[in-house]
Amino acid sequence: MFGIADYGAFVAAVVLFLAIPGPGNLALITSTAKGGVRGGLAATLGVIAGDQVLMWMAVAGVAALLAAWPVAFAAVQWLGAAYLAWLGWKMLMAKPGAKPVLHIEPHHYFRQAAAITLLNPKAIVFYMAFFPLFVDPAHHQGLLTFGVMAATIAGLTFVYGAVVVLLAHVLAARLRAMPVLGRTLEKIAGVFLIGFGVKLALSK
Repeated sequence: MFGIADYGAFVAAVVLFLAIPGPGNLALITSTAKGGVRGGLAATLGVIAGDQVLMWMAVAGVAALLAAWPVAFAAVQWLGAAYLAWLGWKMLMAKPGAKPVLHIEPHHYFRQAAAITLLNPKAIVFYMAFFPLFVDPAHHQGLLTFGVMAATIAGLTFVYGAVVVLLAHVLAARLRAMPVLGRTLEKIAGVFLIGFGVKLALSK
């Protein structure tokens, strides 16, 4: 479909990654706590904007590699699968610790959420590893393929962000009182990441 290998798995992987606790999720929850639903939705759009910048930066590198060195592109696919498995292992082995503190000021939720996303040092590496895994070199359609992937991620991020914002708005006190839930979700996501890495590596 549009040069994407296993679109269903691609969607499932995006949803999984969105659910992994991190700066983006914390920015949504914090913005909602300070600015209500409007603040949370503004932060959601900020996360999407930051993601799109990082995604297209990654796409530029992946597309160039695909066109110039097909063998090197295959190697990047293997490295990407290994990276996902390694990331999942780290999440499984992580010990409970202090949560990162995000300084979200009122009335600037979009800008601050975009900055938090852009300044995440692991994000660009993640996208460089993620995109090659789902590109079908035999049916790749250039910008159309990457455009569909980017639009899918943006759409899923908006839906996910809206759900998180509404839940945070209604259940803010309960969410703050349930740190164990976040750690449990992190472990589950780690298992799935390892599974994705292994599955994608064996399917090459």
